[in-house]
Amino acid sequence: MKRKAVLDKLKAAAKAQGKTFATRELTRHTGVTVGGASRTLGRHAEVDDATARKFWGQFDCELGRGWWR
Repeated sequence: MKRKAVLDKLKAAAKAQGKTFATRELTRHTGVTVGGASRTLGRHAEVDDATARKFWGQFDCELGRGWWR
């Protein structure tokens, strides 16, 4: 899955729930903040599907359990 698609899906879910969404470029990763939860995503063109699901799962506390399904 493309990195941009991973971030776009997260951004759309945050917008739908009225949560803030922000990204910032770090040295080798992209910092992503949704509401009060901050996580990092490696800066690769392709993100493995399992990695994308784990990354999205880290935002369950803000967006609800299993929001990406």
